[in-house]
Amino acid sequence: MIDKTGPMTTTSRGYAALAGITAAAVAIGAAEPVAVLTGARSAPLIAVGGLVVDVVPAPLKQFAIAVFGTYDKIALLVGTAVLLGAFAAALGVLAARRLGIGLAGIAAFAALGVAAALTRAGANLFDALPSLVGGALGALALWLLLAGPLQPQLWSWSPAAPAAPPVPPGREPSPEASERRPVEPSGPVEPAAAAARSAEPAVSEARPVERAAPEARPIEAAVPPAPGRDEVDPEGRRRFLTGVGTLLGAAAVAGLGGHWLAGRRGVSAARRAVALPTPSAAAPAVPAGADLSLAQLAPYVTPTSGFYRIDTALVVPQVDPATWRLRIHGRVRREIELSFDDLLARPMVERYVTLACVSNDVGGDLIGNARWLGVPIKELLDEAGPEEGADQVVGRSVDGWTCGTPTAVLRDGRDALLAVGMNGEPLPVEHGFPVRMVVPGLYGYVSACKWVTELELTSFADFDAYWVPRGWSAQGPIKTQSRIDAPRPRNRLTAGPVMVAGVAWAQHRGIRKVEVRVDGGPWREATLAPTVSVDTWVQWSWRWDATPGEHTLQVRATDADGVTQTPQRRPVEPDGATGWHSVSVTVR
Repeated sequence: MIDKTGPMTTTSRGYAALAGITAAAVAIGAAEPVAVLTGARSAPLIAVGGLVVDVVPAPLKQFAIAVFGTYDKIALLVGTAVLLGAFAAALGVLAARRLGIGLAGIAAFAALGVAAALTRAGANLFDALPSLVGGALGALALWLLLAGPLQPQLWSWSPAAPAAPPVPPGREPSPEASERRPVEPSGPVEPAAAAARSAEPAVSEARPVERAAPEARPIEAAVPPAPGRDEVDPEGRRRFLTGVGTLLGAAAVAGLGGHWLAGRRGVSAARRAVALPTPSAAAPAVPAGADLSLAQLAPYVTPTSGFYRIDTALVVPQVDPATWRLRIHGRVRREIELSFDDLLARPMVERYVTLACVSNDVGGDLIGNARWLGVPIKELLDEAGPEEGADQVVGRSVDGWTCGTPTAVLRDGRDALLAVGMNGEPLPVEHGFPVRMVVPGLYGYVSACKWVTELELTSFADFDAYWVPRGWSAQGPIKTQSRIDAPRPRNRLTAGPVMVAGVAWAQHRGIRKVEVRVDGGPWREATLAPTVSVDTWVQWSWRWDATPGEHTLQVRATDADGVTQTPQRRPVEPDGATGWHSVSVTVR
């Protein structure tokens, strides 16, 4: 008789938790093939993760970027999966007592996935399907493992006590005999045993206590142990584990298969087929000596594979250039819509531009310099004709992300581009293929819209872009900054000449001077390498005659406007970090 009010053993809890985790894996894995049809963003794990990105407080986001850097999205997905696994394990233990609790928990998670998917930009009712299908199959898996044909025996049970055999007439024990012999074996007694027993001498009142245990053993052995009291029944265990293995294997095949199919539906082939036009205005040649080629020093031109990536997209949008459209609308005199071919047919310019993320802390590496090919945004805006008071251009990504750029900045003659190429190739998919914005002198959160599909003319008074309600400034001009790349923190150096080197930047203003000092001593001017333009960073170097001991190096830059970067250390919120970068080293 199963008693679900009894205690579960540690082994039983482990099996119940495994059932919950398996059900969650089935739900997630089954949703992936469905998401191939509805879009990767509708998969429950991605949809919920995207919702987390949108609602998590800005300080926590910055903490994730500071700790994980460009791997912040992987960390978020792994963390979400771990939390889901813990939730599923607890749900499995609860469901072993009451299955309805487990089914309700799966339904709640499916509802969360549906809500998260339907609230994403451009969502439709079909985006709810992955969570619904995954939730239904996850609930079925939980039932099979805990209540259906695959269930093991998880609970202690109490068998009915066997009835005592009838005592033959005349054999009823006297009260005195009962006191002396509190336990008698049941059933017939062999004659030889009876004779041996009758030959035994009388015992004192204390001795029956010593003999009671041996005589009681046959009775204890006659009572079967309770299956489930210490471990799961072996047959049930085999059935359960076989079911778990089958379900987990099916979930893995479905999940990996869905991921593979999604990759097959990607736009890598379409990107390879793009032939970039020859620019009507090529980028100036990189002057000799612009790259000092020193160990540990960032190269003047950042390789595409090493260019930083910070955005809110948990899955990289796959935008087919054949169906891509750019709409320029809002407070304009003439609305414009362009296809990708229309954009490629326009005169293109090529420029070196250094981009920086507002989340880049002092001395950080969320910055890179590349050669971009694109159409000047100014020309498009001039054709559209912004109305009076339209002081903001809202770039909108295919996934709904927005950034607000001052209209005046996009029309002041700087090389603000709708870029289609990066370092001589079509844009990488993760960097905005087929089209993105590149604007010198502004942090990316207000200018560098990837996978851009709209430019809407509005005003700062009428619309707040994505990061503004989350505590960041509406406008983000890049601050003058510098960084020491060589030597690195905690390097052990040999006394004598040491080359100290790094980079400095003040896009669209340029760098006039870089200075270095040791242990708070006098500032020494570094040598600036040549550079392409004021829109890129510049490498610098300084020869230091190092002496033995512990030393601290500091650097500061002065831009072309004569403004020297402040020593006051401030965090990245709300519009970029400030302070001098310092490096501590040991000289022997």
